Amino acid sequence: MRHLLVFAERDDAQEVAEAVAEEFPALETPRVVRETLAGEDDAEDAQWVVAVEDPEDTLGEEDQSWLDELAEQYGGWRETD
Repeated sequence: MRHLLVFAERDDAQEVAEAVAEEFPALETPRVVRETLAGEDDAEDAQWVVAVEDPEDTLGEEDQSWLDELAEQYGGWRETD
């Protein structure tokens, strides 16, 4: 499963990626990518996404709740892919 943590600010995404890497060292290092919203011409409307790869589905409900809370602390949210 892939967890996508979405933020408005790059700095927030980078800090969250570092926190996730520390909390879950067995997972791949999360990637921070910029995602432009479809149809948006203004670069300010881009979102920053922390992609947390969990191919073995090792993150349980408590871990996913931790991701949710962390994202919320930085004004973001979590989606799954």
